[in-house]
Amino acid sequence: MSGVSVVCSNLSFAWPDDTPVFQDLSFTLGPGRTGLVAPNGAGKSTLLKIVAGELRPATGSVSVTGTLGYLPQSLPLTGELTVAEVLGVAAIIRAIDAVESGDADEKHFTTIGDDWDIEERTRAQLDRLGLTDVTLDRTLSTLSGGQVVSLGLAAQLLKRPDVLLLDEPTNNLDLDARHKLYDVLANFTGCLLLVSHDRALLDRMERIAELDPRGELRFHGGNFTVYEDAVRAEQEVAEKNVRNAEQELKREKREMQQARERAERRQSNAARNLKSAGLPRIFAGNMKRGAQEAAGRAGQMHAGRVSEAKARLDEAGRALRDEQRITLDLPETNVPAGRNLFLGEQLRVRLGGKDVFAGNGLDLTIRGPERIALTGPNGAGKSTLLRLLDGGLAPEGGAVKRADGRVAYLSQRLDLLDPDRTVAENFAEYAPERSEAERMNLLARFHFRGARAHLPVGVLSGGERLRATLACVLCAEPAPHLLLLDEPTNNLDLVSAGQLESALNSYQGAFVVVSHDERFLWEIRVDRWLRLADGELTETGAPEV
Repeated sequence: MSGVSVVCSNLSFAWPDDTPVFQDLSFTLGPGRTGLVAPNGAGKSTLLKIVAGELRPATGSVSVTGTLGYLPQSLPLTGELTVAEVLGVAAIIRAIDAVESGDADEKHFTTIGDDWDIEERTRAQLDRLGLTDVTLDRTLSTLSGGQVVSLGLAAQLLKRPDVLLLDEPTNNLDLDARHKLYDVLANFTGCLLLVSHDRALLDRMERIAELDPRGELRFHGGNFTVYEDAVRAEQEVAEKNVRNAEQELKREKREMQQARERAERRQSNAARNLKSAGLPRIFAGNMKRGAQEAAGRAGQMHAGRVSEAKARLDEAGRALRDEQRITLDLPETNVPAGRNLFLGEQLRVRLGGKDVFAGNGLDLTIRGPERIALTGPNGAGKSTLLRLLDGGLAPEGGAVKRADGRVAYLSQRLDLLDPDRTVAENFAEYAPERSEAERMNLLARFHFRGARAHLPVGVLSGGERLRATLACVLCAEPAPHLLLLDEPTNNLDLVSAGQLESALNSYQGAFVVVSHDERFLWEIRVDRWLRLADGELTETGAPEV
């Protein structure tokens, strides 16, 4: 596949309101695995759609050499389609069945082409992606969201693509499905360009392409960890350059002020000396004008130096990234070691006429400031268990004991806050005893400064809404001692995920987090790992890295 390539030349694209996404963007991709990263809204999905031909750029051109496969973030699939129809193999299988039944019509052979082994290849591809129990006649309505994503990828791989574009391919996938996806992509030898917030997947890339807010694409050799290290080193240099530029600007301003004061003293002294010397008025005027012109030239020189120092500071500042972590001190959330926060014995729940938990029910104890990761396949009942812990769902059997203290539950929908009220107004509801000045200071720590704190929650991006919800929950009165989080990194960009990690690392209570993002779980220092599968909850210990 040495001739495989994607060539984009002078691409420009803008939203319908004429807001530019990128201008004159040019790049070339050859064989290899490339991860595309950028904050939400920067244009990653838009760029993939342009390369795939689903969007037309305002200017520029795209050239793709080889067969193209494209998996969008939102799959345009209806629930009545069969698996074979989604995979694009239904007509071929029908033609093979017809031929094997004795129908030698030429149209069947045209339909089949070289794909006599299509059923075997299809079955093998489904098995590689963990869809071993998915038959070709099943409809999409019987599949989970994760299975639909894996099916969509299988459909693209069956095309035998030379160029493969993937937009958030691990969305809705559980850990087992993610690892099968990793293995499949590791064996792909063509040109792969994927958008993902899954850092474990990005660490399997050979290079990282960063689309910055100015619409420029920068390539970094190596995986995501190497990219992070390079960015961190760049930021250290940028921060040092900003500090030096700030000191230089202060020095130039100080020297300009000192030069102005010296010039004023000289003019004053010269005026007194001329008056006492009794020189003719015209001669004295000439000397005064000369002194003023000299002072003016000196002033212009220093003003120019100050202007140049400001320009250098601006240039140094542009190299800084707006990726601040959230730094907090939350002593009110502290929970003494060994204190029982939740005790559940033989908990039983029925949903859709079926028992969620096996045998005599589920047992779970949460003590002290434990940091618990709850993992397991999609549909195992993890969200149901969180609702039991929260008290939003009562068990149909078993015993529950909860300690005094607030439990905070962040669902996948992030629907705790009133979308019609501002961030500040929502915060005031959760922390009414705090002064307005204290609330605004805390919101600033969550990066809601000035007018941003007075935006309605309903207009915020996913990352902003998460930060607003965290502010209200973590700084609430009373503070939560048990925090429950259901897939909190879903649809977060990498910056927002980092901010969530820093906020959770400031929290001193217990938490239970449902997540398939292993890197995230490591970063928030999980110390207890539970797996819910086949109705049983087991302690697994930390997974191997």
